Amino acid sequence: MSLFLVLEGEVRLLRHQNDGQISVLQRAGPGAVLAEASVFAERTHCSARTTMRSRVGIVAMPILRQALARDPALALAYARHLSVEVRAARTRAEILSLRGVAARLDSWLAEGRVLPPKGKRIGLAEEIGVSPEALYREIAKRRTKSELRERAS
Repeated sequence: MSLFLVLEGEVRLLRHQNDGQISVLQRAGPGAVLAEASVFAERTHCSARTTMRSRVGIVAMPILRQALARDPALALAYARHLSVEVRAARTRAEILSLRGVAARLDSWLAEGRVLPPKGKRIGLAEEIGVSPEALYREIAKRRTKSELRERAS
């Protein structure tokens, strides 16, 4: 097994559910480690998919484990990184626990994010666990409400 470092592009870590649904567990962009929690796993239950032209670096797990055991500073840096990823995973879990597209989108945006450009929003729909069509309707609804407020001012 190997650990993957995203150097360019975007790679998504996916889990395929028994009912055919796909859960996005991670969106890894440049500088991100993909599936870092698998460093000490015997096997993984996930797959990865690029969403654009991407380039990744590969580190063999045994080499990484040896480096972490030898270098306390590296081990601490890795622990800090894992802490950030745990917080991000909890945020994703919280978003997915919400009912309705509006609540999920509000929560996602509350993290300081902005809507991706058209053509990239299908990834957002996957991330917050809604259909692309439902997300597009919600965005259109908000755009209409925003325009109405601007006209009333």
